[in-house]
Amino acid sequence: MSDPKKQIWLLRHAATEWSKNGRHTGVTDLPLLPEGEDVARRLRPVVDAHHFDLVLCSPLQRTRRTAELLGLGDGAVIDADLHEWNYGDYEGITTKVIRETVPGWTVWSHPCPNGETGAEVATRAERVIDRALAATGDVALVAHGHYLRVLAATWLGLPPEDGRLFDLGTGTYCVLGFEHEYRTVIRWNAPGPEETS
Repeated sequence: MSDPKKQIWLLRHAATEWSKNGRHTGVTDLPLLPEGEDVARRLRPVVDAHHFDLVLCSPLQRTRRTAELLGLGDGAVIDADLHEWNYGDYEGITTKVIRETVPGWTVWSHPCPNGETGAEVATRAERVIDRALAATGDVALVAHGHYLRVLAATWLGLPPEDGRLFDLGTGTYCVLGFEHEYRTVIRWNAPGPEETS
């Protein structure tokens, strides 16, 4: 049994041009927008108030820069299992455009040609959860929207497609933990302190 006080923080990277426009951004390595950097800076006091024994970060620049702005960059371990869902042929395309040829398409219910399945993303998430649980204390994961939604579903024992139930904005944080021996969501899609006004 894991430490019942252990917390796993999920930190979604701040906004990029494609995330702002709803374009699926898996493997394309885009920088943060200036306003995304500002949002990450405003979230830093929340992160600074907590100690993490392990910080894992996706290898893509938008997550590495977010980790840096949150004060986590120096100690972050780059972990390829945290990269975003590979959208294959749908990379850089919006859901609206995809639905012109595949009515009703969502990443949760339909395949991404030449990309990953939800089950493949969940397998990566399971490995990250195992590493987080093996760590001594609390863990921060700096990663991507769809990926973190699958990870949350996996944490709760739900199938990957139930990640659709967890809306997650850019530049936000979530906290997973335990109530007694049960895995729980302690906080979800929380903004930085100045974002709440």
